[in-house]
Amino acid sequence: MALSDPPLRLIIFDVDGTLIDSQDFILGAMGRAFATAGLPAPAREATLGIVGLSLPEAMEALIPGMGAPDRDRLVQHYKDSFRALREESGGEARAPFYPGARDALDRLDRAGYLLSIATGKARRGLNHMLDSHGLRRLFTGTQTADDAPSKPHPGMVLNCLAATGVEARHAVVVGDTEFDMAMARSAGARAVGVSWGYHPADRLRRGGAELLVDDFAALDAALARIWQAA
Repeated sequence: MALSDPPLRLIIFDVDGTLIDSQDFILGAMGRAFATAGLPAPAREATLGIVGLSLPEAMEALIPGMGAPDRDRLVQHYKDSFRALREESGGEARAPFYPGARDALDRLDRAGYLLSIATGKARRGLNHMLDSHGLRRLFTGTQTADDAPSKPHPGMVLNCLAATGVEARHAVVVGDTEFDMAMARSAGARAVGVSWGYHPADRLRRGGAELLVDDFAALDAALARIWQAA
């Protein structure tokens, strides 16, 4: 890279609640998992509030003080339930993209940005989503719950930075939860929250969101403001 070349820019996207709206599958799988365990299903807001966490951390947030054996059984019930729903209804292949998401990914790719993913999904679920929608070619790297500690630990972002050689100050995490925002800030990256996902604006700001966007059309301008401040 010549001295005059601009620095590499990396955009790290969350998936559930940011790119695709998978809440029906998440809520359905959680309801089945709790029913299998003989427990009342958590409220919709509680379930969507833990989206982004890895499953063990999510279950502990839903039932504080639960012992590890019960937690692990509930995690397995959820995995089994989600797999069953995927076979019954198509899972991530049927989850709708938020308006403008696909166009934004293609637009940012054409503009020369490096794109990565950091998601609380398991590797199998992410692969299913990427392959079903033909998105694998767009991403230089993907981080899942199988590759690093749960959000808001910075591990996923740090792994993305190491894989691309991008400096943290030239990387932006785009996500819909306070866990995404806190993960970004812990890694030294920038943080842009989206308003259409599963956490409200106050939680995003509490997590460290520098900017909030209301649609994908506004993302380009938000990124330009972030880069100017980098």
